[in-house]
Amino acid sequence: MRALLCKAHGLPETLVVEDLPSPTPGPGQVLIDVKAAGVNFPDALIIQNKYQLQPPLPFAPGAELAGVISAAGAGVTRFKPGDAVCGVVGFGAFAEELVVDADKLFALPAGVPFEVAGAFILAYGTSHHALKDRAALRAGETLVILGASGGVGLAAVEIGKVLGARVIACASNADKLALCRAHGADATINYLTEDLKERIRELTSGKGADVVYDPVGGSYAEPTLRSMAWRGRYLVVGFASGEIPRIPLNLPLLKGCSLVGVFWGSLVRHEPDLAAAGVQQLFQWLVAGKLRPEISARYALADAPAALRAMLDRRVTGKVVVLPKA
Repeated sequence: MRALLCKAHGLPETLVVEDLPSPTPGPGQVLIDVKAAGVNFPDALIIQNKYQLQPPLPFAPGAELAGVISAAGAGVTRFKPGDAVCGVVGFGAFAEELVVDADKLFALPAGVPFEVAGAFILAYGTSHHALKDRAALRAGETLVILGASGGVGLAAVEIGKVLGARVIACASNADKLALCRAHGADATINYLTEDLKERIRELTSGKGADVVYDPVGGSYAEPTLRSMAWRGRYLVVGFASGEIPRIPLNLPLLKGCSLVGVFWGSLVRHEPDLAAAGVQQLFQWLVAGKLRPEISARYALADAPAALRAMLDRRVTGKVVVLPKA
């Protein structure tokens, strides 16, 4: 089987496709015939040794996947060969086959395409955990989303609308903002051409944002924090800008607002039942048509470095997927 390997830490262009022996599942594991693997920002970090998870070299990147079980190890009772599944695996998904612990997987609902399922759980799971669990977003509240045209950003737009919020989507150009409106955003801000703090205040009639969803960090964090409403919740989701902001802590004090960390991987480790319940809720919304994942591009395995390069260069809208056997 073929896999895209990181043999030395570096940029996407250093990755290579190689033939490897087909792996064999051990106890509690299954072998997956990978149909689609989502591309996420951590995939571009892990190959550079810039992510909190760092597997030993060589390894294949790729944190999430969807596929069909082709073999099951001893003790596996939840799944059998032929079952369609999806899940978050950390790394290894940019390959034709992968051995995975069975407890990391979810049964794929009928009718959901592999390319959607392979790019669904990480973005939507993160945004669901952020908005429903960490922020306790309520109907009628105002939600401001930075980087709203990306994978987690668009997921937050859609989930925010399902939860009844007024959504203000922020992105860097007109095409990205149009995509956000197509997915339900009530208002938009171009933070390259508009004053972010002032526009949030204008769009909220001076009250400010009840909840801010920030996967970007960098220079946008402080002006957005300054536009928070009383008892607002500022969700720290990630740092796609490449810069971890230094927040003046007098701002949460004066605003009476909260800085709230969001890391879905930690939820899975510490509260797996809550994480699983969230995924099942997301599947229900997906099947009901309340969520409409945006798959903007598809890449063959050999072209996966180009997908990671696009992610690093912030040229990705929605989600892109690698199709290992395309």
